[in-house]
Amino acid sequence: MDSKLFPEGVQRCSFGKFMLWTGFILAFFLWGLYAAVLVLYNGIGTTGLDNYFGFGLWITFDLAVIALGAGAFFTGFLKYILKIKQLEKIINLTVIVGFICYSGAMLVLTLDIGQPGRAWFGYWHPNVHSMLTEVIFCITCYCTVLIIEYVPLILEQKQLNKVPFIHALAHNMHVNMALFAGLGTFLSTFHQGSLGGMYGVLIGRPYAFREGFFIWPWTFFLFVLSAVGSGPIFTVLVCTFMEKLTGKKLVEYKVKALMGKIAGTMLTVYIFLKILDTWAWATGYLPSVGLTFDDMFYGVAYGKWMMFTEIVLCGVLPAIMLITPSIRNKPALLYTAGLLDCVGITINRYVFTVQTIAFPAMPFDKWFVYYPNWVEWASSIMIVAYGFLVLSLSYRYLPVFPQERGLNYK
Repeated sequence: MDSKLFPEGVQRCSFGKFMLWTGFILAFFLWGLYAAVLVLYNGIGTTGLDNYFGFGLWITFDLAVIALGAGAFFTGFLKYILKIKQLEKIINLTVIVGFICYSGAMLVLTLDIGQPGRAWFGYWHPNVHSMLTEVIFCITCYCTVLIIEYVPLILEQKQLNKVPFIHALAHNMHVNMALFAGLGTFLSTFHQGSLGGMYGVLIGRPYAFREGFFIWPWTFFLFVLSAVGSGPIFTVLVCTFMEKLTGKKLVEYKVKALMGKIAGTMLTVYIFLKILDTWAWATGYLPSVGLTFDDMFYGVAYGKWMMFTEIVLCGVLPAIMLITPSIRNKPALLYTAGLLDCVGITINRYVFTVQTIAFPAMPFDKWFVYYPNWVEWASSIMIVAYGFLVLSLSYRYLPVFPQERGLNYK
């Protein structure tokens, strides 16, 4: 019976194996759900957050998955607006990954706001002077766009698609997908930028504060570029993980290499501007407020090693690897560059979130080190498990990969 639900002409593992895999994921999900219930019942005091660190692991996780999920809007823009036809082989996966990342980010925010019963305040009583207001509306709207982009894939499930009305609806939604891709590009660009701009306007936090262009600090543009420089290659890594797990070839390698080239080009632009920004910040802004570059770092937790790891090892190196055809066309090197790229962007979100707050901004302050506790880790892992569940169900029952049948049944 279960096999009748599979996409046409493909094979899947037995229902028993699938249930074992699902049970393994559910174990992590339920552990995280228990932690989430503790947070909702007992409050944020259950976590490692306090009056000093209002932002921590959750916001780092939130910003990282939003950046890594940028493959959805950027690939959609390239596929539907710029008409790069080769990307149709992986566009469905980018939509699913984007949906997981954005919906997961909103679930994390539900825990982080402390009083989820008042989550609607941000919509009904918006602070029009805060960049976070724009972020709230754009993330919500773009998550809605991702749902709209995901729905046609669900409607194309083999049994559902036999219903004439559902078949016609799915077709018409595909025909108009360029409109949603354009809308998604607009929404995602601005909220990615505003997440960075939020840090750039914190004049009392010298680690993050930046001057900029008109009303936008440089971090606005850097966050957008870092997202489009990492999102496409993250989708490639997800696809490759699925191939290793299933033992099937899902997307031909030249499509992955193209995604790597796109990510590498954008990462190169980002790293170039990031180095200029860091130099201007260290030699211009910091001396103007009586601080030095060395003042921005402390011990191992907030050491200079992290900045150099982010910019050089996980920035310059993968950028060179991804834009060099002879390196990019070797799978092991492409995937290594992709991992370094994604780690670098995650470190960037961590230092802007945690190190920015940890710096003693007042004369009577001192450096504090933030330690997330098990509740924060477990609830974050719950979101990862949620992503695995959505991916697993989508792969098993939906036509995610147009090339799968041809690649495996020649």
